[in-house]
Amino acid sequence: MKTFSLLHLLLLAGETIGLGFLAMPAFAQDAEKVQELQRVKVIRERSTFIILVVLLLAVQVFFVSTVAAEEGTVNSEKVERLERLIEEQQQQLESLQQQVNQLKKTATEAQTEAKEAKSMAEEKNTTVQAPVEKVVTSGQERVKLAISGWVNRAVNIVDDGKSTKPYYVDNDNSESRVRFFGTAKVTDDLTLGSNIVLTIAPNKASNVSQTNQETGDIFDQRITEVFLDSKRFGKLSLGKGNTATYGTASSDLSGTTVIATPTISDLAGGMLFRQESDDTLTNVRIVDAYNSFDGLVRKNRVRYDSPIFYGLHLAASANSDDRYDAALYWGGQGYGFKAAGAGGIGDPNEGGTDFQYQGSFSLLHEDTGLNLSLSAGTKKRDKQSDPTNFYAKAGWLTRFFSFGTTAFSVDYTRGQNLPTENDDGYSVGLAVVQEFEEYGTELYGLFRLYSLDRDVEPSVHDIGVLSIGARVGIVGHRVHRHQALRAS
Repeated sequence: MKTFSLLHLLLLAGETIGLGFLAMPAFAQDAEKVQELQRVKVIRERSTFIILVVLLLAVQVFFVSTVAAEEGTVNSEKVERLERLIEEQQQQLESLQQQVNQLKKTATEAQTEAKEAKSMAEEKNTTVQAPVEKVVTSGQERVKLAISGWVNRAVNIVDDGKSTKPYYVDNDNSESRVRFFGTAKVTDDLTLGSNIVLTIAPNKASNVSQTNQETGDIFDQRITEVFLDSKRFGKLSLGKGNTATYGTASSDLSGTTVIATPTISDLAGGMLFRQESDDTLTNVRIVDAYNSFDGLVRKNRVRYDSPIFYGLHLAASANSDDRYDAALYWGGQGYGFKAAGAGGIGDPNEGGTDFQYQGSFSLLHEDTGLNLSLSAGTKKRDKQSDPTNFYAKAGWLTRFFSFGTTAFSVDYTRGQNLPTENDDGYSVGLAVVQEFEEYGTELYGLFRLYSLDRDVEPSVHDIGVLSIGARVGIVGHRVHRHQALRAS
């Protein structure tokens, strides 16, 4: 369809007006002509009116077209700007993609270089260290060997009623030792094993006294045994080791057993009591006046431990020199409490003694850390009073620091008929132990007072002992909280 511009319309209007003027005569000569002129005038006026209307419409169309053109121009500019923006973002994305690809390439190259460096280092180590054997090795592939242990050293500051002196000792509550533990799986149920525990303890606390402050080195075989262990049938042990009743008087969940146990003579057992009258030393040692009667200790024996049934298990052993014993152990946890207990009977094969009895129980409230441990033991003697020991400990386990538990305890001991009939011994101890779990280390301090009331002369001074020390684990040792240490 043909379109007309504003210029065409103006030209058309001009032509029409010009023709109108040309067709109109200059003067009218008669009435007919006058009428004719009047008709022409009317036609002219109408034509003019029509032309003006057309001109107005043309102007309106022109302005509308102009506005539309401007709007089209604006929309076109917006589209162009958007297109440019999209192109810029596309370029940025392409640039980022190139950077990511470069980073991936760099990371891949770094990993390759690291692997090459590690390979070279391993090759170098193999070349340099080839002649050196492994620290822990086994002659058989199926045999596993574990090495553990600790060093436990302390300084005891002793007030014996006359003088106060320091003694540098190995803590006999948990003497320094090293353990070699080998196992081999025979079947899924049966394990064959060996256990060697060696004491390496210079200046044992139970040996040091006022007259012998440097007792020398102790190198002793605590345990040398082989065993068969079955989950279904129990454990059979042969060799030197713990008798069935050893540990039945030591159930303890306080966390302070590294320095405070019912065997209170382990702290300073060799120290001698002094006479009150003239401060001279007697021949009565702390170890003579206090005895926890904690089983038949360690002997060459054959021992059987039953499988654990609902926390219970039985143990029995036949020991050298016609000594026999049996024990019952129990441990459980529930209702917010942890508990452990044991009891045993043994024939020590001693003159004038029938049997030895002992037992213990410990209870820990896990939320508060409050705990209580009780222990008792006695020997039945013929024709004389039975030596007896009672022990009670109250403790609190808490966690002041993130690196380990802090344990506090206070205990009371009453011994009767030791070292002679009708003698009574008393002791009070206050202990604190701080664990450093990640390092297998415990720092501890304890003050203990030993008091002996003798039925015969002479009367003796009390002995006070302040002990400060540390137990530091070696290879394979970690702190095992709430456990008595009679297991090895």
